[in-house]
Amino acid sequence: MVKNQWKPYDEQKVQQEKQLRHMISFAYENVPYYHRLFKELNLSPEDIRTIEDLEKLPILTKDIIKSNWEDFKPATLSSMKYYEQATGGSTGTPFKYRLLKSDRFLSAALLYRGWGYAGYELGDKMAFLAGSSLGVGTKSVLDKKIHEVTRNIRKLSSFDMGENDMKQYNDILNSFQPKSIRGYVSSIYFYAKWLQENDIKIHNPDYVFTTAEKLLPHMRETIGNAFECDVFDAYGLNDGGLGAYECPEHNGLHIDIERSIMEIVDDNESQIDEGTGDILATSLNNYAMLFIRYQTGDMGHIIEDSCGCGRESKLLKEVVGRQQDMLQTPEGKYVHGAFFNSYLFGNINGVIEFQVIQKSLEKIVIKLVLSEDFDEKQLESMLSIVKSKSQKWDVEFKLVDHIERTKAGKYKFIVSEI
Repeated sequence: MVKNQWKPYDEQKVQQEKQLRHMISFAYENVPYYHRLFKELNLSPEDIRTIEDLEKLPILTKDIIKSNWEDFKPATLSSMKYYEQATGGSTGTPFKYRLLKSDRFLSAALLYRGWGYAGYELGDKMAFLAGSSLGVGTKSVLDKKIHEVTRNIRKLSSFDMGENDMKQYNDILNSFQPKSIRGYVSSIYFYAKWLQENDIKIHNPDYVFTTAEKLLPHMRETIGNAFECDVFDAYGLNDGGLGAYECPEHNGLHIDIERSIMEIVDDNESQIDEGTGDILATSLNNYAMLFIRYQTGDMGHIIEDSCGCGRESKLLKEVVGRQQDMLQTPEGKYVHGAFFNSYLFGNINGVIEFQVIQKSLEKIVIKLVLSEDFDEKQLESMLSIVKSKSQKWDVEFKLVDHIERTKAGKYKFIVSEI
């Protein structure tokens, strides 16, 4: 992977399309949904040979996958080693998928390579300030300790960011002295503002890695000033297999090509090389659950430009519309919005869509669109999970038929009105 980053783009594209043809043949021969789709469209695997040929196929949505769940199981699934994963996604729709173990291993290699653009080397000390999507708060105390020691990292939770929590984080960072800090944009930004407002000096890392949300210019500036270092943004989507990382030139995010194909399409679902559009993902290695032209729910701005660093990969200028809000408790703590994805709706069956609205410090309204098989007894469990963050929160569940969308057909699943 490290060698690949310096190859000419044309050479990278040849390898990418070679793997695409292999995956298309695999999908046609082994996945019932795709075999049926190709027959309905009067297409054969030979018709999809290049990235441009993908336009012959329709966009794949989460609803299509859910409605055809059994038909997305490849005939060879029983012989595969895979993980069962779940994500709430940036659109607030709970979604489950399978991830081949070797594909997850590849994603880790690409992640380390992306950090390497900034200067990271395997074994460097790193502190995380995030939630479960980055592996924080998902393990037992013993497992967490083993994981921290073996990877030379420390994990700080973005779900608990009260005054005492952040003072404890200061002690950990000053003692551990990480070379880098990585986490959710809003969490690191909130922590950086707190450091500045309280005039607190802390061990300065060499760089900060942000991900999961949109990094706005004022956020980058605040984080960089608070930690006195450079800030590197990244974009990742595990279910779609996408990844893009910033280099020291800060000319955009270099798009990975080995694990998936990223398309940016306009309103007519046509590929564009310049401008803003919907981000689609096509799996190149996840045989356990192959997605072709998968609608990620994100929008991206792609640019036709070359980077001074020498890497010829395509550049993603920015990701649009992936912001999550922080919620505030009456006790003065802050809770990252991803908490509801990870700890609430990730473990509840029968929730089609949700939206969490903070009306005031004390009032939380949770809108739910439910399926017929939802067991209302789960509401008690859901209430208990939310109350674990603040007993003073007045939580109201509203059962609705639909959740209002924006003009772009999306909605924020976390809304703070304070």
